[in-house]
Amino acid sequence: MVNRLKHAALMQGLSAFVLIGFNASNAQEIDQFQHWLELSSADQTYADLAAEIGRTEAFRVFLGEGSIVFRESGPVDALEEYRTADFAQNELTWESHYIDVSRDGDLGLTAGPFELADQTLGDEQYSFGHLVSVWKKNNGRWELMADMAAGIPGFLSLSVEPDFGDTQPVLDETAHSMMAEVEDNTMQSLIDADNLFGLSINFRGGQRALLRYGLDSTRVYLPGMAPAIGAGAASSVYGAYLDNELRTTNPISLTHIGGFLSTSKEFGYTYGIMETDTGEFPEIIELDGGFQASYLRQWRFSNNNEWRIAVEVLNPLD
Repeated sequence: MVNRLKHAALMQGLSAFVLIGFNASNAQEIDQFQHWLELSSADQTYADLAAEIGRTEAFRVFLGEGSIVFRESGPVDALEEYRTADFAQNELTWESHYIDVSRDGDLGLTAGPFELADQTLGDEQYSFGHLVSVWKKNNGRWELMADMAAGIPGFLSLSVEPDFGDTQPVLDETAHSMMAEVEDNTMQSLIDADNLFGLSINFRGGQRALLRYGLDSTRVYLPGMAPAIGAGAASSVYGAYLDNELRTTNPISLTHIGGFLSTSKEFGYTYGIMETDTGEFPEIIELDGGFQASYLRQWRFSNNNEWRIAVEVLNPLD
């Protein structure tokens, strides 16, 4: 009788533990979806505002302190760019097809097709591509912190909508924020991962490097190409792109410039410049073209306790 009572008590305690765990997991999913919806709404408001009052004024409303945009020369101060520049003849229209948000809901990414209309170019005024944006919540308000475009030839439809189901595989690969905190993740650990990936390209090549340091659900946005989704497709496209661009045997040099880390410490961004390491012969870039590109990289702290690339974007420099 005593054993039966002990067994019943044990089973009751176990059931309660499982129920608590289930409820906690369910609550986290609901919270995550709510964060996702909030960023989706902010991004749509931003896109609608750009259509109503113009690109310049919309950017001035949404840009945050320390924000950057990527130009032909590399990353520049976004607030300074939009204080002094007037893009009235150069309008940008976009929609998001993918959204990701940190577990704390303070850092996020949106990506999707864009249409750029430059009225000064007449019949050639329209260009298309994919726009990847980094967002950060400040005092309860989403602010734009970085923008990088990957142009493509031809037409892209803006008839797209984001789906939380596309983000779920990334969440499944991401460690719980408690684990990220236990590992004492810092911005420096993210910078170290960024630099390690740059070194890995030299030793492994672009394809194998991304296979090693990307998530199974990693996404790649490259000039002239559709987004590549999933480790196999993304790494293959990434490797082929770098092989085509690297016209010398010189290694890649990565210069980390900045980044952001979520308060939950499982979500972060890095950005900077990747280029041919010319060593003592800088004229290589002038004579052979070399390789120079801005990069924007989203990271997730994975279930195997290391930083992995969730999104990779490259934008060549002129």
